[in-house]
Amino acid sequence: MFCVAMMLLCSFVYPLALTGVSQLTMKEKANGNLIDKEGNPTVDYEEAVGSALVGQEFTENYYFQGRPSSVNYNNYTEEELENGEYGGVSSGSYNYGNSNPELKKRIQEDLDAFLEEHPGLAAEDIPSDLLTASGSGLDPHITPKAAKIQIPYVAENAGLSEEEVTEIVEENTEHKVLGIFGEERVNVLKCNLAIANAMGNFRVEGLWKKKNMKDRIPVSFFADFSLRKKRS
Repeated sequence: MFCVAMMLLCSFVYPLALTGVSQLTMKEKANGNLIDKEGNPTVDYEEAVGSALVGQEFTENYYFQGRPSSVNYNNYTEEELENGEYGGVSSGSYNYGNSNPELKKRIQEDLDAFLEEHPGLAAEDIPSDLLTASGSGLDPHITPKAAKIQIPYVAENAGLSEEEVTEIVEENTEHKVLGIFGEERVNVLKCNLAIANAMGNFRVEGLWKKKNMKDRIPVSFFADFSLRKKRS
């Protein structure tokens, strides 16, 4: 009887109690920290364009670029889905060692591409988070320095002033908890939502708009979205 009681308690009562409490006290967080096209929290999957805790890839030159992703931010095409190249929703990295030639090649290619787009910068100016993938491959944040060096480029291509873009970055910078825990970080998705709205150029093609996996291609909230090669 004790085993049955514990099974019911741990398998049903406790999870249901936690679910109920979380839905009552922190509904937005419990439902994945979804945000709408205005950058506001939402629990409506039809309104949501992403999660504040999950990164997305941005290829247009008027948006901030996030960290590289070894899982390509779970982007895939119809062809990749049909021929089996897409392995399903995942996170992680290839765990290449520092001496791995594939890692060195990928970093050098990314560095060269970034410098080509930002001719006023030198290699030593580029923060490491713009060249190295996170452990999950889904990191939604970059460092304030990584955002700062992109401001002139983003402003020019978005048709906004550097002051406007700087203000957007500052508004979407998350500070240390209690001033001592963690690091300052900038949410890329929220910044780009603000950029899109400032441009009057918002187009939603949502990760969250469709329930059928095949209809969620590509995994982004922008229609004009192209894929990069998978990251190391």
